[in-house]
Formats: sequence, C-alpha cells, structure tokens
Amino acid sequence: RVVVGEGGWGSAVRCFMSSEDIFLHKPCSDLLKGHSGKEEPEPLLEESSAWTENRLTSQVKDEVRKWIRLNQRNKKCSKRKRTQDEVRLEKLLPDQLVLLLESLLEEKTLQPRTLLCLEKTYCLREQDAEVQHRWCELIVKHKYSAAYRDVEQFLQDHQAMGVYLYGELMVNKDATQQQLARKSFAKIQEQMDIPTAKVVREMLF
Repeated sequence: RVVVGEGGWGSAVRCFMSSEDIFLHKPCSDLLKGHSGKEEPEPLLEESSAWTENRLTSQVKDEVRKWIRLNQRNKKCSKRKRTQDEVRLEKLLPDQLVLLLESLLEEKTLQPRTLLCLEKTYCLREQDAEVQHRWCELIVKHKYSAAYRDVEQFLQDHQAMGVYLYGELMVNKDATQQQLARKSFAKIQEQMDIPTAKVVREMLF
C-alpha cells in the first residue's frame, strides 16, 4: 500500500513493502515509470501499423468480391461490352495486388474477359516479379492463351522464379502449354545455372 507523506504528492511517498518501511524521496511522476526507470511509451506506432495493415487487407477483400461479381456477370453476358466500366475498381499497392491475385487463384473459373479486364486495370505486365508471377499462374490455370506471351516473357526474365511455372505448364497436360514450356526452356537453357536447368529439364522430358 502507498501512503502520502507530510509534504503531499509533490514531495515524497511512503511505500510499505515486505513489512519494511522504505522512505522514497521521489516525485510522484516517477510512479509512472517502469522498473527500468524509463517511462513506458504507448505502442502507438504498432497500433498504427496494425490498423493500416487491416485497412489494406480489408480493401483487398472488397476488391476480390467486386472481381467475383464481375466474373459472374461476364459468364452470363453474351454481348461484348466494356463491363469494367460498370464496377468501380480501386487502385492497389503491389502487396495488395499479390493478395488479390492469390485470392482469385482460388476461383474455379475466370472468364477470358475477366482476365483481360484484370490485366488492363492494374497493368499487370508492368508490375514487379511477385505480381507478375501470380498473373502468370492465373494465365496457366485458366488456359488464357491470349496472354501466353506474358508467361514466356516471365520465364525468360525471371528464370529462378519460373521453375514453378514450368511444373504448372506440364501438369495440366495441355499440349499447347507443354509446347510453350519446352519452347521457352530451349531458348534460355544455356543462360540458366546448372542446378536450375537440371530441375526444369527433368520436368519437361
């Protein structure tokens, strides 16, 4: 328990600990300090970072829902029109784009028009390697032949990251995709490091 001394809070306090009286000549502001003697700062920065992260993640979830609705509309719509104008889509940061594309990879089917709109909306060919990699995964999964050139370019520019894509191209057992994989490998195998080239060769042949 704490008892105020004769001088009031501003002068001193008497603390009773372990049955012994310890007279501490400290201003009462020191009571706000931790055991280290330093004032404990509130974790405002951590809270702010967490709030920002949650806000950005929430924004991605909203965009995923928009794309799913747009895809459903594209599936039903027989007329060729600019459906991307019917939905207001927000600009996203690179990390948000990665989350968006990974979420869309979970969808069973994306229409070609949806994929076309997706690329144009976010200029996916001009994004960083992480975003491009997810974009190529979408192309391969949905056999979006109009963008096979993007896959070929990615395999050439990002040889190490492209190893996984070679596997995806082969596992689908699609003749066109398998031909794309072998053609791309033939062009760049001399530029690849020996271990990586060996792994890819075993996938393809």
